[in-house]
Amino acid sequence: MTVKFEGQDRRQAKLNKVLPEYGFKSLEEAQELCKSNGIDVEAIVKGIQPIAFDNAVWAYTLGAAIALKKQAATAADAASLIGEGLQAFCVPGSVGDTRKVGIGHGNLAAMLLREETKCFCFLAGHESFAAAEGAIGIARNANKVRKEPLRVILNGLGKDAAYVIARINGFTAVETDYDYKTGELKVVKETPFSDGERAKVKCYGADDVNEGVAIMIKEGVDVSITGNSTNPTRFQHPVAGTYKKWCWENGRKYFSVASGGGTGRTLHPDNVAAGPASYGMTDTMGRMHGDAQFAGSSSVPAHVEMMGVIGMGNNPMVGATVACAVAVAQAMNK
Repeated sequence: MTVKFEGQDRRQAKLNKVLPEYGFKSLEEAQELCKSNGIDVEAIVKGIQPIAFDNAVWAYTLGAAIALKKQAATAADAASLIGEGLQAFCVPGSVGDTRKVGIGHGNLAAMLLREETKCFCFLAGHESFAAAEGAIGIARNANKVRKEPLRVILNGLGKDAAYVIARINGFTAVETDYDYKTGELKVVKETPFSDGERAKVKCYGADDVNEGVAIMIKEGVDVSITGNSTNPTRFQHPVAGTYKKWCWENGRKYFSVASGGGTGRTLHPDNVAAGPASYGMTDTMGRMHGDAQFAGSSSVPAHVEMMGVIGMGNNPMVGATVACAVAVAQAMNK
């Protein structure tokens, strides 16, 4: 079988050097190790984001194979090692390479698989289904290896949008009412749109930053990742930064991941000073609150590929890393 994937000419020299370091002669050998342990990486990756590139499948194949080779004892350990595989696919000298985005994804997934993390939030613009795709991947897999189920929420701008996202994806829509005089947040109604694992994902829609922060406080969010396509400077980055300040003032730990940035987005006047050679305001704000910063779109595979990472949205990548790590842990503990 001849391995072919997007941007291979920019990655092959690095892979030729990295593969032997992990004891592999080729990507085919890594794939065989995964298959022999009952892990279908392509089904996992494409099951979370069907439009992901082939290079994403091969990156996760290498990552899972590294974790198997090193006999990862837990899913969290496997996640960190999968990050090494993702990093191996980052194009040398690219934004993804210099920011160590692959390693960052591995570390984030590891945090979600550890018991001390209770609640994870996709802090999104609700403009796409990227957060939904990532949430489904996490909800479906993380709790297979956790003692206490991880709570997964979506928190975005717009109550109607949140309702629609919840209904289409089978999540639970949570309608809230925020009192601007007292700062009190009330839950008006919860509407589950399925009976299974998807219904455990709660989808909130806020009217503004104040209500968004109140939702974070109510749910006790430990880790979040921002979406970066719509409303980033109007909602998700200000919410993350304001919530981080509240956590600092109240002695609470909070790990904020800033997704996106890297080319400058020209999608909206909201993105001040974005241009083809600019990181734009979204990237700048991400650096202000982010404990880790990814590169490229939260949703669009081609944009993340442009950043030299792989062709898969950052939010679905979170779900894929968790899913692959769980698969490795289950294979190791058979």
